Amino acid sequence: MEWIDIHAHLNMLEEGVEAAIHNAQSVGVKKIITIGTDPGDHPLVLDIARKYYPDVYCTLGVHPHDGKVYTEDVGKFIEMHATDREVVAVGEIGLDYYYNQSPVEDQKHAFRAQLEIAKLTGLPVEIHTRDAEADTIEILKEFKGDVRGVIHCFTGTEWLAKEALDVGFNISISGVVTFKNADSLRDTVKMLPVDRIHVETDAPFLAPIPMRGKKNTPAYVLHTAEFVANLKGLSIETLCEQTKKNALDMFPKVQWN
Repeated sequence: MEWIDIHAHLNMLEEGVEAAIHNAQSVGVKKIITIGTDPGDHPLVLDIARKYYPDVYCTLGVHPHDGKVYTEDVGKFIEMHATDREVVAVGEIGLDYYYNQSPVEDQKHAFRAQLEIAKLTGLPVEIHTRDAEADTIEILKEFKGDVRGVIHCFTGTEWLAKEALDVGFNISISGVVTFKNADSLRDTVKMLPVDRIHVETDAPFLAPIPMRGKKNTPAYVLHTAEFVANLKGLSIETLCEQTKKNALDMFPKVQWN
């Protein structure tokens, strides 16, 4: 079985990039997408993806926490590198009203501006949304049919899942689904169409059970995948093939062979 971790932060891992990739590949995680979150880390994630291509790819984007530092020049940088072979999406972008580390209007401006870049370049997006479901969907509806992508590390309501699916987005499931208090999330995951789901780690955050308490790493995506397969009544082999197919459809620049 060959897996892809569609959302990890390789530049944040204490074990180091090379060790993380080696450990992931040793358990069948053959591809990793490492995520850009702010202008300061874009050169680094590009360098990592270039060094380890075609096993590692990257996204470029400004996280809602950093919406206040989004500028036209940052957007031009993302757009300029959108054609690079290792850049597979715009992200991580979106809205976060839980921490509100950037003013709401700055978050919305950065979100819309980066969705425009995705529309222009044809890249999918990886979206972060927390306590901002209605505004996230409202903005995504403005781009319905022009931009597709993934709600990453989905922890939202069934309403958000259904609305996201309706607007053409897929759902990516992290280790949160394994947590003791995640019953409502598990109920939502059960109803998701299998051809619209992905698995991810969001490493180094949110290690799944039975790895809780440790720093997350791409190799641990298998624990989440096994849990999701059981939750949906699928064999692990079936989920593996389906999520691989979903990823190749969503991120066509990923080269599997």
